[in-house]
Amino acid sequence: MRTGEPLPLPAVEQVLATLATGLWHWDTSTSLVRVDAEAARLLGLPAEETTLHESQVRARLHPVDWNEITGVVQLAVAESTLAEVRIRIMDEQGRIVRVVRSRSKPSFDPHKRAYELIGTLQEVTEPVPGTPADRRTVTGDWRRSREAFLLDAGRALAEARSTAEVLRVAAGLSMPGFSPDGLAVFGVSGDRLTIIGHHGHRPGDEGPFAQMSMNTAYPAADVARTGRAVYLPSPEEYARRYPLTWPLAQQFGRQSWAFLPLTVAGRTIGAWMAAFTYPVAFTPDERSVLTTVARMLAQALSRAGTAESERELTDGLQRSMLPSLGPEIPGMSVAARYIPTGGGLQVGGDWYDLIPLPNGRFALVIGDVQGHDVRAAGLMGQLRIALRAYASEGHRPDAVLSRASRFLHGIADDGADLRFATCLYVEVDPETGVVEAARAGHLDPVIRMPDGTVLLRDTAGGLPLGIDPDTDYPTTRLALEPGEVMMICTDGLMETGGHDLDTGWTRIRRTLERHDGDLEELADALVQAVHGPSSHHTTGPLADRREDDIAFLLLCRRGEGCGCGDSLAVRPPVRRTMLTVAQAEPERIAVARRHLRELLHDWASQDQLDSAVLLVSEMLTNVLVHTDADALLVAQVTGEGSGRRLRVEVSDTSDDLPHRRHPGELASSGRGLVLIELLADEWGVAPRGEGKSIWFELCEGEDATLYDGDGPAGPADGPPGV
Repeated sequence: MRTGEPLPLPAVEQVLATLATGLWHWDTSTSLVRVDAEAARLLGLPAEETTLHESQVRARLHPVDWNEITGVVQLAVAESTLAEVRIRIMDEQGRIVRVVRSRSKPSFDPHKRAYELIGTLQEVTEPVPGTPADRRTVTGDWRRSREAFLLDAGRALAEARSTAEVLRVAAGLSMPGFSPDGLAVFGVSGDRLTIIGHHGHRPGDEGPFAQMSMNTAYPAADVARTGRAVYLPSPEEYARRYPLTWPLAQQFGRQSWAFLPLTVAGRTIGAWMAAFTYPVAFTPDERSVLTTVARMLAQALSRAGTAESERELTDGLQRSMLPSLGPEIPGMSVAARYIPTGGGLQVGGDWYDLIPLPNGRFALVIGDVQGHDVRAAGLMGQLRIALRAYASEGHRPDAVLSRASRFLHGIADDGADLRFATCLYVEVDPETGVVEAARAGHLDPVIRMPDGTVLLRDTAGGLPLGIDPDTDYPTTRLALEPGEVMMICTDGLMETGGHDLDTGWTRIRRTLERHDGDLEELADALVQAVHGPSSHHTTGPLADRREDDIAFLLLCRRGEGCGCGDSLAVRPPVRRTMLTVAQAEPERIAVARRHLRELLHDWASQDQLDSAVLLVSEMLTNVLVHTDADALLVAQVTGEGSGRRLRVEVSDTSDDLPHRRHPGELASSGRGLVLIELLADEWGVAPRGEGKSIWFELCEGEDATLYDGDGPAGPADGPPGV
């Protein structure tokens, strides 16, 4: 070769082979990996060019490293950079034979939705664990792997929610360059060393180490007592320093041990043992990794212990404050749910109760103490006990709430933090289905009829409990027909998920109308409607919809169509509603009109519906204007299909019978009976032993003349609101 002539360039393959570097090509759309002879050798295969399936390559790689490859590739594509990863090559027995470094340039095909990678494999020369060469300075590649490992370990331990999860994460940690074969976590209970959990041992192996005295000559006891780590690089070192307990450890066949303190806020709460099947020299870098993991493990165990204590406290509070539903009530079915809020101690002021009464009846109570803290839970417990005591004395619903309000006012008023509570108290006669309700600032009860019609039953009420000790709580009487379901609930059922009372009521009403299962299934469906899919029922990032406590009770009077078991009697389908309008409450005429519209929500003729609403308004107004008595409205729909019949009856205690009049053109009254005669299919007046009743009937589908004058009905009532 003459001087000045250019040197001949060797082929790329020759250069890479000289540098012990292999080439590989991976196409995820075909799941095939093509490797040259050097790459095949590094993978532990015959040194010849070949094409492999992904599964064949994956079988040669450490599982943790395979998972890391996918994440690195996605990140490299997103950032348009090279993908570099350290990979451990395994043999058929699962032993690590070498460590290689892979560098590649990945690309993503959006049409195939697949990755294509072309890269190199090069062996990373690492000393055998435990040899003198192992004490050299750590390479930059190993240091980067260590930092990545610590970041992943910290994230995984921070997300663990229980002690069992923390131990499972610790057992799955794969430390770069050296991974322990056996792990054990020790705790301290008084003067005894306990085992919280272990990995890499058979069940029962922990027996000799459990409940060990802190003064025992055992490495974990020394670490827990002194707070200083103990490193034992060889069996000889273990036997020399701890001759009494060495026979207990000898049976496991390990070669090196590290015992590190678990320290939180300067206090040692236990010890962590990492045992190795091969000798480990415990260089400064290795000790640094072990120490960092031990600190993160201690923090995770402390958080998990605190969370478990809070859950145990929550469960204890709920068990003590929320009663069981007691024995079965003849002819009735009851279901209840309490769902705590998603944060903090998961306790609050919502509660429910079922109370047997001395007169053979029973009471349903639902309530909500202001606040979502421990004080609200405490006040709730005291108030529930007080209500149960007043009810058991035989007081009427209004008297029970009056006494409870006075009681809460006395214990909840501390000047700076005045608390009140809403409550609905319902007394039920299981034989007749008569319901007497008293309400203290709470939501009204809801009735679902056997055919799915849902009515919001307006009840009279007073101020929330605890605000004014002298507040009166009027009682409203309702009737629960066979096959009907009554629901009483707290506002969390309506408002959870970003709803207000109106939109929340629409959501709950839809669920009540569509469900056709038994009472327990209906309760589950209501929770599902509010909290969404089942993943929202557990803790975690999807539990953010549990922003308020939820409590509700379902009461069904068994009958045909209720889905709660055998019917008490075979009855024709009946819809029935009843409402009292007092002389001092003329505004309840609008409530009566709304009730009738809800009862006739599927009535075929809109003209007949408007006529019925007009006549009800006229009949109730006549009672309030021309008598001194209260009016009782009873409306019911009977029959099936297009042959249904509506009967409306308004009763009062006055003996004065209505008379037909002939009002002039400018008269402001006197048209009541004229309207009834014009619009009703049938009507009549029935004297009673005390008072009278006037009634009318409409047959669905028959033509009716709608009165088009200015009557007392006023504009059509809007949709119901809670």
